[in-house]
Amino acid sequence: MIAPFQVHECQVCRLQAKRSATKGLPSSLITITFNMFFLSCSKIMITTLFFLVGFGFSNGANVTPSEGRRGQWQLLLKSTGVVGMHVALTYRNTVIMFDQTGAGPSSYELRRRFTGSRCTRSSHDMMDSTCYAHSVEYDISTNKVRPLRLDTDPWCSSGSFLSNGTLLQTGGNDKGAKRIRFFRPCGNDKCDWMQSKKILSDKRWYASSLLLPEHDRVVVVGGRRALTYEFVPKISPGEKSFDLPFLHQTDDRNEGGNNLYPFLHLSSDGNLFIFANRDSILLNLRRNKVIKTFPRIPGEGSRNYPSSGSSVILPLDHRDNFQRVEVMVCGGSSTGAFTAAAKRRFLIGLRSCGRMVITGNKHKWDMEHMPKPRLLHNMLILPKGDILIINGAKRGSAGYDNARNASLEPYLYSPKKRLGARFTVLMSTKIARMYHSSAALLPDGRVLVAGSNPHGRYTFHNVAYPTELRLQAFVPHYMERRYHNWRPSNLTIEYSGATSHAIGYGKEFTVRFFLERRPSNVMGFSAYAPPFTTHSFSMNQRMLKLRCRSMVRSGDGWVVAVLEAPPSSLVAPSGYYMLTVVNGGIPSMSQWVQFGHA
Repeated sequence: MIAPFQVHECQVCRLQAKRSATKGLPSSLITITFNMFFLSCSKIMITTLFFLVGFGFSNGANVTPSEGRRGQWQLLLKSTGVVGMHVALTYRNTVIMFDQTGAGPSSYELRRRFTGSRCTRSSHDMMDSTCYAHSVEYDISTNKVRPLRLDTDPWCSSGSFLSNGTLLQTGGNDKGAKRIRFFRPCGNDKCDWMQSKKILSDKRWYASSLLLPEHDRVVVVGGRRALTYEFVPKISPGEKSFDLPFLHQTDDRNEGGNNLYPFLHLSSDGNLFIFANRDSILLNLRRNKVIKTFPRIPGEGSRNYPSSGSSVILPLDHRDNFQRVEVMVCGGSSTGAFTAAAKRRFLIGLRSCGRMVITGNKHKWDMEHMPKPRLLHNMLILPKGDILIINGAKRGSAGYDNARNASLEPYLYSPKKRLGARFTVLMSTKIARMYHSSAALLPDGRVLVAGSNPHGRYTFHNVAYPTELRLQAFVPHYMERRYHNWRPSNLTIEYSGATSHAIGYGKEFTVRFFLERRPSNVMGFSAYAPPFTTHSFSMNQRMLKLRCRSMVRSGDGWVVAVLEAPPSSLVAPSGYYMLTVVNGGIPSMSQWVQFGHA
């Protein structure tokens, strides 16, 4: 029998060795696979779906161990058919990717245009963008894509997942600028894009969106020549957009705006943090009132499109009741970079990162530096709470052919380490990911990397950075098979409720998993809201470190832990989250869980 010991990450969890702890489970516990997720019964156990794909990734990457802890790269597909300008992971373990509809012929021909007219084999139709699909759904388990149909152009648009896992997609270009689209994931390859009959109040090109604490309500902020915000759906028939003076103040018209795709983060008090150009505010949406104006981030240059730095909200923690909210902004372009790039002068990007706590009464940017300058990059929160900085360039700005010197090495940022030791340079890729590239964290721990097209149409020859259709995965070192003995496996989630499959706010629920070796002294449980990623910003990305009420390990290696759901929708807007068990820095494969008003 293993002696009891304290698990520090779960302050009230005491691990006791009781061989019979998991025996004699009630017969009402029903184990189902992910594809039967919506089965309703009194007790449902959702079994982890392992991804037995052709490249051998199951419970840890079946690849040669990387050098040290730098990770490694996998080429998944030679072509996705369309550019992954916009990327979003669904709870069905698929990834939606789409491009602009005017980029030229993709790899997928359509029989009919969205207007209904037939596409023929004529030379005109063969070159007509509207006769081709510009969106695909990538299936992680099969490593295959299938084409999807778009009715209007979603070029440079925004998106947020609703509580039922539907992707609400807003804006775009031309006839798509005021459109609202939906994608409801399914398990039979029959689902496709749907376009709402309702439209936005203003044209939203280069806007950002965020899911709010109110049930399935989204705020859409900014856009080119749209210095306003609005809600989807509208509460009353006459509701319009709301003017936002902050966007007027941060608009740098001579430099392409520098306040497009503003960084949006939901504070745990329900207010909206908005960062644009170099400045930031806290906006009370109910009162349409700015309640805080934060200090300007130090240094020259700009952070938002077309300067295209990036931002995340650092993980929220149960130990302070999720009340300490800290944002991080990294990289961007030098002052004048956008106009200089038009003259073929590519100014060096920004190295600086700033962190600021937006709750409480004292606000100050704490600055530090990345190993090298960076822009056009993505920032993703990994299961341990570290930040992955991936893709991008070192010089120039966003825009067509406006950047040079690809950033091939990802950076890992560890927020808890001491200043000066937080950045680690990871394994370099051989594929440049420039303007219009994206990345997404997958449930199996890898990071999907797609896109890159700094041209108005698909261009593969005689340019500095051709259109990129190859699909890659970056594998962090801890997902390699050499860590299998420490990795929690066979993760299942148990919850009850005859009328709802969501776990209610503040409710307890049970998880069960297997550990081949005795657990480390630090065991953690994270819940991650998958984002909609485009143009260097992952909208709605959010990680919560959950409270563990109790934990018991039996002699045969099975562990049963009782966790507490987030306290409210202010902390965790209703929807699907990826639940991950982290044992001494080694994460399990993630399992989907839904939090909401049960």
